[in-house]
Amino acid sequence: MKNCNQTSASRFTLLGLSSIPRLQIAFFLLFLLIYMVTLSGNLLVIIAVRLNLRLQNPMYFFLSNLAVIDICFSTTIVPKMLSNSISQDKTISLLGCAAQMYFHLALGATECLILAVMAYDRYTAICKPLQYTSIMNQTLCLYLATGCWVVSFLNSVIHAVFTFQLPYCKSNEINHFFCEMPPLFRLSCRDTWFNEVAVYISGGLIALFSFLLILLSYIRILSTIINIHCNSGCHKAFSTCASHLIVITFYYGTIIFMYLRPHSSYFPDRDRAVSILYTVVTPMLNPIIYSVRNKDIIGVLRKTKHTMMYF
Repeated sequence: MKNCNQTSASRFTLLGLSSIPRLQIAFFLLFLLIYMVTLSGNLLVIIAVRLNLRLQNPMYFFLSNLAVIDICFSTTIVPKMLSNSISQDKTISLLGCAAQMYFHLALGATECLILAVMAYDRYTAICKPLQYTSIMNQTLCLYLATGCWVVSFLNSVIHAVFTFQLPYCKSNEINHFFCEMPPLFRLSCRDTWFNEVAVYISGGLIALFSFLLILLSYIRILSTIINIHCNSGCHKAFSTCASHLIVITFYYGTIIFMYLRPHSSYFPDRDRAVSILYTVVTPMLNPIIYSVRNKDIIGVLRKTKHTMMYF
């Protein structure tokens, strides 16, 4: 471990959120509750979209994609974090660490791209309503969704390979609650400049490009809404756009802060808090912001509830 000629550790220890027993129990209960809300909220969205023919359109197709991503994204991180909170053994194998980092990066990037596609879909629906069905046809929607998944998972392969080719000679203790690139870089006795440049390039292409596309879409949407003469319709549209932008800014802001900044500015306590926001909190908020206020989905869920009660 101390010799830089050694290739890597065979196992890592995840130090987690806290070493204080009472706090560990509190964190376990809190994140278990968040995880259950995340799973139930996103599963309800998927069920609602699958059961109702009225919801078989591009907006709900991408929304169900987002729900699947959020379930997988949260499941990649939270169960291991919960296990470590109440277990004495906080280790993770090299392969397990690589798999966790790979799926975390892949699903996080997929969510970035899907959110951008959803913003473009809303822009087309509001700003070009007459051409909407011809532009957002089924073929294009499938291509866009597939492209988001494929590009993100291929991009994650590159980072996983580059990261786990590094020699981890300084320590096998990861000062974090899951395997993420910035804390892993700090364990390497080799210069990680190349890895950081690769992160900046992919982060700029995926996260910043997606965020700018979303901002441009919503600027056009808001400019169109301003021309709506109906006060109630205008207020509703503004409210919906505002809630979407809050979640999007929340998600992209934390990712950009975590990955697109100098390696020297890494501070474990602060960065753990930032990582919690986009890996644990955002997957819980997405179905609430995008779906709970949606009358169509609420209507479907109520009908499903009544049907189940009848049987």
